[in-house]
Amino acid sequence: MRHRRSSRTLALGCVTAALMVTLAGCVNLAPKYESPAPVIPGVWPGVDIYGAPPAKPGADVSMLGWRDFFVDDQLREVVSTALSHNRDLAVATLNIAAARAQVADINADLFPSISSNTSATFSRTGRVAGSDDTASGNLANQSAISESLSTEIGFSSYELDIFGRIRNQRAAAVQSLLATTADRRAVRISLIGEVAASWLTLGADKALLALARNTLTNRLASLRLVNARHDYGIASGSDVANARSAVEAVRVDIASLVARVARDENALNLVAGTTLAPALLPEARLPEQAVIERLPAGVPSEVLLDRPDVLAAEYRLAGDYASIGAARAAFFPRISLTAATGWATRGLTGLFADNNRSWGVTPQINVPIFDGGARAAQLAIARIQREIDAQTYEQTLRTAFREVADALALRATIDDQIAAQTALVAANRRSYRLSKARYRAGIDSYLDTLIEQRTLYTSQQSAIQRRLAREINLVTLYKTLGGGDLASSSRAARPLAPLTEAVSTP
Repeated sequence: MRHRRSSRTLALGCVTAALMVTLAGCVNLAPKYESPAPVIPGVWPGVDIYGAPPAKPGADVSMLGWRDFFVDDQLREVVSTALSHNRDLAVATLNIAAARAQVADINADLFPSISSNTSATFSRTGRVAGSDDTASGNLANQSAISESLSTEIGFSSYELDIFGRIRNQRAAAVQSLLATTADRRAVRISLIGEVAASWLTLGADKALLALARNTLTNRLASLRLVNARHDYGIASGSDVANARSAVEAVRVDIASLVARVARDENALNLVAGTTLAPALLPEARLPEQAVIERLPAGVPSEVLLDRPDVLAAEYRLAGDYASIGAARAAFFPRISLTAATGWATRGLTGLFADNNRSWGVTPQINVPIFDGGARAAQLAIARIQREIDAQTYEQTLRTAFREVADALALRATIDDQIAAQTALVAANRRSYRLSKARYRAGIDSYLDTLIEQRTLYTSQQSAIQRRLAREINLVTLYKTLGGGDLASSSRAARPLAPLTEAVSTP
């Protein structure tokens, strides 16, 4: 009868514990999260990109894979190498693993930590000198061996998360994980853009170096011509000095460009994470087409909401709401439970017999009374952090809008700049040829020819730099619109978890 009553008591205790665990999922003190209203205009500021009609619904630069955006095979290979070897990207990947482990660690607190303990004791007691048994010769009672064996299984100090403290800590950790994942995407996109810009810059500087060397050859030829005319008394000493000055000036440019090209290669190798093979380096000219000519036109500004840096800022803001819930829960009692069941016997047999069974349940409640304002301070910190992250989110979104607007502003005029610069180079070349012919004919002084020569050289340098600006502008526009997260356009993007899921789910 007593055994049956004990079983009933144990069952009642288990049911009570189960009800308490069930109730634990019904209270969430976190404020309801609502996505911030967009703080940017719906359209870009007065720029009609390419003068094209609005894009069809669904046009999204972020869905354009980088292998489709970059059309130069060398550049594709360099980007692929950087994605495999760059240390910053590797660190960002490890940060995700650490954040995932943090979530698992906090999540474990939602479950009891069950352990088992088994012990055995063997002891021998010796005879007592001078006892009656010894005198009477009763050797059987001179010593004794005792045995005891016990085993138990249970959990200790398991907190019943009635007010959602642990669940909100887990929700905050989940949002931190999502933010860290978005951070890695941002690092990846930024890396692709940096690699492309470094590769294109190296090619442009090599082209400038080749131009300078070609200009040096032409100026040396002019110097020889002026010297010959000077020997015949046709050219003045001033003409010779001007010609030599022009030669030395371009030699200074060559020395400077040689050092710049070396620095460009070092920078490219650093961002690639390894020393690139010479075959992957650009030639001494900009490729005819390194990236695609056009991006989808009429892209709405709402695409910025999906930029990884903007998403990361919003995930952190959402996590602050969960942190407030955890701080609020600290004002309420914390209930913990310790329970164990086991068996004990004095011998090695019959350990698991019903009459050797024991169990115990120890509930404990911790009611906060006075802590000198510590909990109130923690709640204030959580609320202030929410305001900080709200401002950070807004600033991140505004910065993203400006980056795209600046890139669009340049994109709207860069083709006209290149066309005008190309025409200017052609005009300067014709002017230089005419001036050189007039000098040979003795009509103009060498100073006029030298001015035209320098003007042509400067315009040729500007032409290379404007072409570089055009290519980098396309890369910047692609990057600022969130492109580069996918390798191929045919691969669907894998969305992250909803922002409200970890906050509102019990």
